[in-house]
This record gives sequence, C-alpha cells and structure tokens, in this order.
Amino acid sequence: MKALNIDFADLRTLRLVHEHRSFSVAAQILGVNQSAVSYTIEKLRRAFDDQLFFRQGTQVEATERCSAIAGSAASLLAEMERLAMPEAFDPSQAEHSFTIACNFYERQVILPLVMQRLRAEAPNMRVEAINSISQGHLQLKRGEAELLIGPLMTEQAGFYCRSLLAERYVCIMDPGNPMATAPLTLEAYLAARHAVVLYGGGWRSGYLRYLDRLGHSLNQVLTVPSPAGLNRIITGTDLISTVPRRIGETLGGSVHIADCPCPAPFNISLVWTERTHRSPIHSWLRDMIAREVKQALGDAA
Repeated sequence: MKALNIDFADLRTLRLVHEHRSFSVAAQILGVNQSAVSYTIEKLRRAFDDQLFFRQGTQVEATERCSAIAGSAASLLAEMERLAMPEAFDPSQAEHSFTIACNFYERQVILPLVMQRLRAEAPNMRVEAINSISQGHLQLKRGEAELLIGPLMTEQAGFYCRSLLAERYVCIMDPGNPMATAPLTLEAYLAARHAVVLYGGGWRSGYLRYLDRLGHSLNQVLTVPSPAGLNRIITGTDLISTVPRRIGETLGGSVHIADCPCPAPFNISLVWTERTHRSPIHSWLRDMIAREVKQALGDAA
C-alpha cells in the first residue's frame, strides 16, 4: 500500500536519476536542490523496499529492480503525457521536446530534412539528438529516446518499425588513385589500403560482415569512429574507404566514388515503442519524417 503514496513527480525524479546516473544532474533538470532529490529517492526506497541506487566509486549505479521500475515509470509518464494531449492538435501551436536516437548517417542525411520541416511547420517543437550506436533499442525501452532512426530492424515485442529508405555501400578515394580509373574488383578491393569506419559500440558494418562470411579481411591502415572528415583524410593518399552511398555524396567533389564490390544493401528505419505508438504528436512526427525522406531522397525501402 505504500506504493499508492507515490505520485508522478516522484517517478519522474526516479527516471531522471536512473537516466543520468546522477542526483545532481536530476536536481538541475528539475530545478530543485539535491536534497529534494535525495528525499524523494528515500521515499521511493521505502515504498519499493529496495535500495534503488548505490555508489560505486564516483558513479551512481542502479539495482536491477530499480531499472525495471524506471522502465515502467517511463511508460506511465509517457502514457499520462499522451492522455493530456488533445486528440487533434495544430503543429504550428504545439509545444513538445522530442528525443531521437541516431548516429552520424542520420544526422548528416535525415536530420537536416526533419529540422527544416519542423522549423517551417512546428516552430515551438524541439529536438534532442543522442548517439545510439548499437544501443538504440535499449534507449527506447528505458525511455531515454522516443524514436530511433538507423539501420536497425527488430521483431521484439513492444517495438514498431517503419522502413524509410534503401542504402548500399560505395568506396571513396582520391581522384588520382589508380583504382579510380576502372571498376573496382573484389581482388583489387582486398589488396587496397583502407581507412575503416568502426563506429563503436560493437557495431560491425554490413560489408565487413559480408567479408567475414567469405573469409576475407581488409588491410586496415587507419580506423576512425565516424565518416566525418574522411574526404580530407583520403585526399592525396592511396587510401580508400567504404561508406554508405549518401554519405559519400555529401563529401563533395574532392573524392571519387566507386561501386563497392561488397555493396551489402541495408535499410534505414524508424523504430519506436508501444508507449508512443498511439500518441497523435508522435504519429505526426513519424509521418512527417517518412514523407520528407521520400520526397527528398526517394529509394523507399
């Protein structure tokens, strides 16, 4: 019965401490002092009969039960927010902050389209883009993001997917590279010296997984965490790099783009959860993103 004394403000405090692993950051977001956050967490500890958080060195860690409670709290808060929203809304007047989990590709190719349309149609809406790497589904489940955009599909219960566009890999190189004068064969590709984008978080690009299946590996001279600045790195060298086609096209005329002998086609998708599935404002956002991508980029998956 102690749990019946918990209110939504208490749950929001728990979620913020869990998300940021910090009492002080949660207090700053809530606009209260840290002692108020500590008082709320003590109240929740008594209600749930669990420690919830503990210190491990300089970090605040959550118990297993706390993580489960925080996930449910995020769903409850999102559902209450949805119920508070009118069924019909005017984008030009609506105020909302969206958190979108994505990576370099989506920030370079898709997010500019989204922001241009939002500024034109919904100027009071705000977007926070956070890195997802390979943790996007976990970020959605924890309530850390409302929407995931990336080369990820899932059939897990509670997740929804919508394909945005089809993509494939190409190779970029200095225009003076001898390999730029003829179609790139697999033999020449394997013999080349590569600048490889690893992205991080355990993610392995589709063309690398394809080579793994063939029993091949690349001659990696350089590894970088994202394609940012690859055109400047490659120019004037014998290096080549494998990137998604639309990323290659954004790097300008300073590099030569060639078809990759390991194109490894993949889709870029929208992914979201049950907690925002029926929300009118989130449905509008998803439809708007899909529409803008189709109009500007085509190649719908």
